[in-house]
Amino acid sequence: MRTTALATVGLAAAVALTLSGCAAGGDQESGDVTITYTNFISNDGNEENLEKIVAAFEEENPDITVEVTTLPYADYGTALQTDLAAGTVADVFDIEYSNYAQYQANGVLAELPVEAPDAYRQSVLDAYQTDGVQYALPSSFSTVVLFYNRDLFDAAGLEYPTSDWTWAEEQAAAEKLTDAAAGAWGDHQPVSFYEFYKVLAQNGGEFLDKSGTKTAFNSPEGIEAAEWLVGKSGTVMPTIEAGQGTPDFDTTLFTDGKLGMLHTGIWMFGAFADVPFGWDIAVEPGNTEQASALFSNAVGVSAESDHVEAAAKFAEFLTSSEVMVEARLESGWELPATSDEAALASYLELGTPENRQAVFDSLEQVALPPVVAEGQQEMQDIMTEELVEAQSGRKSVEEALSSAEERINAAIGG
Repeated sequence: MRTTALATVGLAAAVALTLSGCAAGGDQESGDVTITYTNFISNDGNEENLEKIVAAFEEENPDITVEVTTLPYADYGTALQTDLAAGTVADVFDIEYSNYAQYQANGVLAELPVEAPDAYRQSVLDAYQTDGVQYALPSSFSTVVLFYNRDLFDAAGLEYPTSDWTWAEEQAAAEKLTDAAAGAWGDHQPVSFYEFYKVLAQNGGEFLDKSGTKTAFNSPEGIEAAEWLVGKSGTVMPTIEAGQGTPDFDTTLFTDGKLGMLHTGIWMFGAFADVPFGWDIAVEPGNTEQASALFSNAVGVSAESDHVEAAAKFAEFLTSSEVMVEARLESGWELPATSDEAALASYLELGTPENRQAVFDSLEQVALPPVVAEGQQEMQDIMTEELVEAQSGRKSVEEALSSAEERINAAIGG
C-alpha cells in the first residue's frame, strides 16, 4: 500500500478547465464501446493480475473494450491533473481516500449506482459516499497493525501483544526491550500526520470539528496523543539524529532484528517474509479506545465520460468480482474490500504472520484519515512539520499543536 497522498495543487483549476472545455458527460453507447482506465495500483508487479481481471470483464461484456494505462505512483498525480486540465481524463481512474473529498467537491466524479452493494465491506464502501451518494468504489484496503519480533519478546521473558493491549502495556514492553547502548530498540512509530490522527482517535480526540472545516486536535486529548507519539523518540526508539524518520530506517531496523515492535501496514508482509527470526502481528494498542488506520484505494468514473454506464459497469467488476478477489488473495496484491468471509478465509491460511486474523479484527474500530475539500496536502505537511519540531525539542508539544492549528486552519479555510 502506498500511503503518500496524490498531489492536489491546482485541482480546482484543472477541473474548471475540464468543465468549460468539454460537453456534459453521459452515455452515448451505440453498439460496441471502448473505455479507458488509468491506474497506479498494478504498477510494479501486478500488471498481469490486472490483465486477467480486464480479460474476464471483456469476456463477460463482449461489447465493451477496456484500454489500460499503468503509471508509476510517483507520476500518477501529475498525469491525472494534466489530463483533467486538458479534458483527456480516462473514463475510469484510480483515487485514494485522502483525495476523495476534493475530487468529489470539484465535480470530477460521476455518481455510481451500485448493483451489488452487499458485495463490499460496508465500512470501506461508505468511505466513498457523500450525502448518501456513491461516487467511487473501493478497490482495496490495508490497515496498520503492530508488528513484533517474537524472538526478542521470548528473550526478554515478555508475553506477546494481544488485541486488548493498551498504550501503557506497549510502553512497558518497549522499555524492557530497549538497550540503546547495544543499538536495540523496543518500539518504532513514525512521527507524522498519518500516525497522529490515529493516536488522537485512540485517545478519544478528533482532528477536525463537526463542520470539517476547522481543526479540533489542539485539545487535552490531542496534547496527550502528541506527547505519546513524540515521547518515544530517544527513549524506546531512535532519535532523528540517529536516523529515525529517514526512508526505510524502521523496516531495516526490524529486519536486522534490532527492533521489538513496529507500527506499519500489512503491505510489509512480503518484505518481512524471509527474516531470520519469528514475528507476528496484533491489533494496535489504544488508550481510551482502539482505532486502527485504514488506507484504501478506489476507482472513480469521470463525470465527463461519454460512456458512464459502461465505465461504471467496469468499475464495479474491477472492485467486486470473484476473479478480482481471487487474483488479489492469491498474489498478496493488497486486500479486496469484499464482504465474502468465505473467500477471505484462504487469506488466513497463507502462513506468516500467524495471526492474520488481526487484519480483520483491526477493521472493527477504524480511524480514517481526516480529509478536506481544499488544502489536503498542506494540512498533512504542516502537521508532520510541527510534530517533528516537537520531537526535535525545538518546540514544546503545546507550542507545536498551537502553531499547527493556526497554520492548518489558514490552509483549509477554517
